[in-house]
Amino acid sequence: MTEETERRNFYGRTHGKTLRASQKQYLAEDLGRISLSGVTRDDNPARAPLDLAALTGGRPLWLEVGFGGGEHLVHMAARYPGVFIIGCEPFVNGVAMLLGKVRQAGLDNLVIHPGDVRDLFDVLPDACVEKCFLNYPDPWPKARHHRRRFVTPGYLSALARVTKPGAEFRVATDIPDYVRQTLEEVPPAGFDLVRQAGEGEAWEDWLCTRYEQKALREGRAPNYLTFRRQG
Repeated sequence: MTEETERRNFYGRTHGKTLRASQKQYLAEDLGRISLSGVTRDDNPARAPLDLAALTGGRPLWLEVGFGGGEHLVHMAARYPGVFIIGCEPFVNGVAMLLGKVRQAGLDNLVIHPGDVRDLFDVLPDACVEKCFLNYPDPWPKARHHRRRFVTPGYLSALARVTKPGAEFRVATDIPDYVRQTLEEVPPAGFDLVRQAGEGEAWEDWLCTRYEQKALREGRAPNYLTFRRQG
């Protein structure tokens, strides 16, 4: 990625409302166990690639970029116990919410990176991810902020490097202009559009998240885009 891209986050704030006592407990007791080591620059200054065989046990690797409160991530991990999923989310409140869900579900086929997905991209080997999810990303609605969106060349080139040929990339958003930019930017990065659907036509294994529920309450229609990595 360029230096310009590295200075620009695709996410906004990393802290929100004051955490509940239970959420603080989850962070204190569970975050270390479920966090992926060797991702941050402090843990891995040489940026050595992760040992995915040891991490996944040979299972297919999926990735969720920005898992929000963790509903979809936990749903997919529970539905597909034969895969291994990494979730990235810098928002502390969302991480705390996820930890509570994981504890309740008793899952052992997911880990998280509670930070910037670019750090994870740095240490993932080439062509290792078989499916990637981008669900209701920060829309950055102002035109001058569109360069901060995930669907820009810096992020997408990194995603293309770590995804296998034929890998699926799903994008869900309620913002028409985010759909426009996704359709413009993702194909040149090496992905073919295979399906574009609207409300009521989500993926068969889709879980309606709290962000989608909010969009529906406020009259915004969901869009579901499916891309396939070329190669």
